[in-house]
Amino acid sequence: MLMPPLIVADLGAGEGTVSQLLARRAKKVIAVDNSEKMVEFGTKLAREHGVANLEYRQGDLESLPISKSEVDVAFFSQSLHHAQHPAKAMAEAHRILKPGGRVIVLDLLKHHFEEARAMYADLWLGFTKVELQRYMKEAGFTNISLAVVHRETEAPHFETVLAAGDR
Repeated sequence: MLMPPLIVADLGAGEGTVSQLLARRAKKVIAVDNSEKMVEFGTKLAREHGVANLEYRQGDLESLPISKSEVDVAFFSQSLHHAQHPAKAMAEAHRILKPGGRVIVLDLLKHHFEEARAMYADLWLGFTKVELQRYMKEAGFTNISLAVVHRETEAPHFETVLAAGDR
């Protein structure tokens, strides 16, 4: 096994593609999404694929249906820009983490592609590194690191940032 058996929260999991990948190596994955249809679909898909350690829960990023200190890793994969109040979502991630836990954020850097609001229901057009760092710091995270991990070569030239911090 490449990593210890961790309990991972996939926050804003959607249909659960990332959740299923995480479940291959995790002790348990809790996939949270605010859409009842996504929760039903993801649960059905996990069952069809025989993924027994993946549990879907319906809920909001700013009021997670996860107990305090329940998980080892909180993961936002292209979901933080859907939170009404990203700072509140980050504080919730901190709340659900066990001491020594880690938050991981994979999201877009700030961009000006306004069409994303209508096309993808994006509330935020990405975040600057400074904004992400501030949300994490204010939530109580330490050892914060940020790095651009992907740059699209075609318009609108989105850049994806990976941020991590320790509880």
